[in-house]
Amino acid sequence: MQLEQLIKNRRSITNYDTSKNISFEEIQALLDIAVWVPNHKMTQPWRFILIDGETKKQLGELHGKTGAKAAATPEEKEKKAEALKNKITEVPLWIAVVVEEHPQMKFREEDYASASMVIQNFSLLAWEKGIGTIWKTNALLENLEARELLQIQPGERNIALLQVGYIGKEPKAKRRIPASDRITILK
Repeated sequence: MQLEQLIKNRRSITNYDTSKNISFEEIQALLDIAVWVPNHKMTQPWRFILIDGETKKQLGELHGKTGAKAAATPEEKEKKAEALKNKITEVPLWIAVVVEEHPQMKFREEDYASASMVIQNFSLLAWEKGIGTIWKTNALLENLEARELLQIQPGERNIALLQVGYIGKEPKAKRRIPASDRITILK
């Protein structure tokens, strides 16, 4: 597939073909390619936590427990906790993208931008292999229990939880505003 087609065809996927298992080796190979991004001073501040099995189950339980606290009745709390747990456990694989927080804000911003490019590269590479992703930024990013479970260290920032799985149902494309509609030319 040509790069232009990959960029235009890639979608955020939440519906997965669970009959196919993703291998850690394949994900690692894609990440090894994805890290080839511009990175000022070559800080390469990222690391990746692949979340599956028992850890995924524990993360789901935590998401359910913490997300259902505001429910009005015990029945609503139980129902919401189960739904939130399933949002985690029904995804084939999760990847936490963690970035070292540089003490200088300039580097911190540049490192975040570079790590975001890694995520985009990974998403395109995965799409080419029939693997869908979606970048999630939910409350688990800042949850202290989740940080402990995922072994995220002080001085590290969890910038993304990526859902990863073979594509089930592919959503339709949403219209993009052409960049040409938002270009200002100064001479």
